[in-house]
Amino acid sequence: MTSNKAELEFELLRFGRWQKIGYRIGYFFRMIPIRLWHVLCAIGRFLKMVGIKTGGYFRDLVMTFVNGTWKTRTSYAVMGISHFTHKQYLRGVLFLGFELAFIFYMIFAGGNWLSQIGTLGTQGAETVKDPTTGFPKTIYHDNSFKILLYSVLTIFFIVALIYTWSLNVKQARIHQELEEDGKHIRDDKDNLRALVDRDFHRTLLALPTVGIIVFTVIPMILVAFTNYDAYHQPPGKLFTWVGWDNFNELFNFGGGASSFAATFGEILVWTLIWAFFATFTNYFFGMLVALLINKKGIKFKKGWRTILVLTITIPQFISLLYISKMFGENGIVNKALMDWGWISKPLPFWTDAGWARVTVIIINIWIGVPYLMLMVTGILMNIPADLYESAKIDGASPMQQYFKITLPYMLFVTGPYLLTSFTGNMNNFNVIYLLTGGGPTNNEHFNAAGDTNLLITWLYSTTVNQSNYALASVIGIMVFIIVGLITVIVYNILPSNKNEDDLA
Repeated sequence: MTSNKAELEFELLRFGRWQKIGYRIGYFFRMIPIRLWHVLCAIGRFLKMVGIKTGGYFRDLVMTFVNGTWKTRTSYAVMGISHFTHKQYLRGVLFLGFELAFIFYMIFAGGNWLSQIGTLGTQGAETVKDPTTGFPKTIYHDNSFKILLYSVLTIFFIVALIYTWSLNVKQARIHQELEEDGKHIRDDKDNLRALVDRDFHRTLLALPTVGIIVFTVIPMILVAFTNYDAYHQPPGKLFTWVGWDNFNELFNFGGGASSFAATFGEILVWTLIWAFFATFTNYFFGMLVALLINKKGIKFKKGWRTILVLTITIPQFISLLYISKMFGENGIVNKALMDWGWISKPLPFWTDAGWARVTVIIINIWIGVPYLMLMVTGILMNIPADLYESAKIDGASPMQQYFKITLPYMLFVTGPYLLTSFTGNMNNFNVIYLLTGGGPTNNEHFNAAGDTNLLITWLYSTTVNQSNYALASVIGIMVFIIVGLITVIVYNILPSNKNEDDLA
């Protein structure tokens, strides 16, 4: 990889600016197969390492039991015994309590939920005649979503027990080793002190991380493999597993332009286009405004900044909805243009796909420029002034100073911000939903998805308006994969990540 990079730098020496850009683009695509091979090799090395560590883990468990004292061996069956015998009563209670809670839960609830995960329920709601009133009433039996959720919780409980049991055995072995060496074993006070000091990050992040994984991530992934939609709504009707059917629908273009796959592809392309323009128009216009305001001789600098910042202080829920009405067919913009005689009929700001897409990008500039202006102002003040003085002495024009000093410095410092802004704009729900609601409606799309829908707004309408939770989960998974891949790839090629000391 090092030789390839050196070869690239050598080749670039004989090229002009645009030739360098073209060569870098071509080099990037030529390197894709090599990078993929490196990724596959890395995956192979990772799997090999996992195998080695797993084998070592089981070998340690066996040897710990064989060479353990009665305290260590008893800990294999009764968690917390070693802690009780070494005056770590709080940990002992937690370990033993967790084990007892697990046994109680599995006997009275967990086993039942887990036994139904294969079918997600067999008996739905039924309507019977109430013997007391004579009127029909609905009796609910199985609930597919509850079965799915509690089954996931049970599986997590099992995984947590395995991890806790392993931790219990490991600590029992440490206790034995410390006892044999005559060293001090921490008591409850030491453990509590560590929770709010050395291990505070684990204490703080454990609960929210577990909650997100158990109640958000895993259920979303599992729902993508079911037929949970408007026609299979628990508790009235059950849903069941459909395997890869939903993902097959995502990659099946047999239905033409109205297929789920074709609609997903078109919305994905528009999402990427929107994210690109929403990111870089704000970036460069924000930089331009900051440069103009900071230019010597400009008066009332604070006043100009204050005026621009006012757009931030007004909630988007108010400002964007108001702007949506302004650009409507009977809005103030069309009315004014018609009154002035500039147009003879209303412009289709929200009724034509091209007009709507351009309009939301332009309006987003008005929203985003003040943020960028404030951020860029602080960075511009930190560019060493002697760089500009040296450039002036060498006869560099203001444009040359911008492209050789200002822009490279800005891109280096704000590279991670541009990446997060791009991924954030891919999931920018507010601007699109409040301005167009995803419209204009396109009847050629799957479920008449709108022409300005982003993947995130399409996911929302698929969930809320159509109650198709299964396909919405598929969209959510694909959004995560796409955003994750873009983030990992771009972050690893950012100059600010690869060459952290260049501008030090």
